[in-house]
Amino acid sequence: MTSPDLLNQLRIDRSAAPPPRKGPRKAGAVIAVAAALLGSVVAFGLLREKPIAVAVAAAQAETGAAAGASSVLDASGYVTARRIATVSSKISGKVLAVYIEEGQKVAEGEVLARLEPTDADAQRALSAAQLAAARSDVGRAEAQLKLAEQTLVRSRDLAARRLVADAALDQAQAERDALAAQLQSARDNVRVATQALALADIGVDNTVVRAPFAGVVTVKAAQPGEIISPISGSGGFTRTGIGTVVDMESLEIQVDVNEAFIGRVKPKQKVEAVLNAYPDWRIPAEVIAIVPTADRSKATVKVRIALLERDDRVVPDMGVRVSFLEDRAAADADAPAVVGVSVPAEAVVQRDGRSVAFVVKDGRAGMRNVEAGEVRDGRRRITRGLAVGEQVVLAPAAEVVDGAKVAVGS
Repeated sequence: MTSPDLLNQLRIDRSAAPPPRKGPRKAGAVIAVAAALLGSVVAFGLLREKPIAVAVAAAQAETGAAAGASSVLDASGYVTARRIATVSSKISGKVLAVYIEEGQKVAEGEVLARLEPTDADAQRALSAAQLAAARSDVGRAEAQLKLAEQTLVRSRDLAARRLVADAALDQAQAERDALAAQLQSARDNVRVATQALALADIGVDNTVVRAPFAGVVTVKAAQPGEIISPISGSGGFTRTGIGTVVDMESLEIQVDVNEAFIGRVKPKQKVEAVLNAYPDWRIPAEVIAIVPTADRSKATVKVRIALLERDDRVVPDMGVRVSFLEDRAAADADAPAVVGVSVPAEAVVQRDGRSVAFVVKDGRAGMRNVEAGEVRDGRRRITRGLAVGEQVVLAPAAEVVDGAKVAVGS
């Protein structure tokens, strides 16, 4: 074969049809199917219902004024203690130890502090020594009196036999009487010394400061090393008390009522109290007394109110608002008592001119037509449409409708 023939065998024949290519077409079909599935998933996600985040609160049983009584007068005042004492010592002295802290409960007679007893102990030791000396004088006088009585007996016997002069008998009698008087004086001195010792014991006891009644310490006013005195020293650094003790069982409410409305208040009248610190807690109370005097500068009359429930959350000087209640049954015996529930005021909204609330159950919001009463302390009274314990939506937005899917927020 020649060289041109060899070159022709190496040439590629491009006129022949290329073989079919199946790989790229199959990949394109797979891509098309995957795109269709992805579009279906996206469309399902976009069409699926999205829950609405809401906040809820439980409906509470309505008590107090809304359950058969209405308020005839509102007033404000403070919690006060009828038994409160700044505890001090009866004597002046330097504080040795203090055993109290603020908030500590103390029992009646419990030791709160001690003063240095140096002077009191020295006085007691002196009184004890004086008592011992007085008792020794009594012993000596008794011995001398016994001897004088024996001498007097012998002198009488000798005088009866005319062996001694009558003057000797008179002298023996006088000595016996003098020693009897000395013995009586010595015994009187013993009684005086005993009383002096008892007084010295009181002085020692006065160095111990005790609680006058059971209560809670609200103020700690002294520290060890300070000088304390029951009488204030002007211009000095003398303390006048160890601390302040309050009897929490004596807490009550005192309010100033305008004299124009004092006729609406009566002793034993039911009252509902709300502390400023706990606006959702309503405390039953009762009028103790109307103080029979008026404040001309404020034109008010002071009213004392007893708390019918005791709780550690109530402390002196707390601000409080009270409502003097009138029993509806007394005003109208035929009128039935109104009983219902209360919910936060923002849970009730207007929809199509109706008062409604939305109750959350099984992740859905259900619209309820309710009969709403007055708003008090941020809560609205519901007389019909809700039950105690149901979860209501707070401030429902416009998109919250009957049957809407909701998610309760934290």
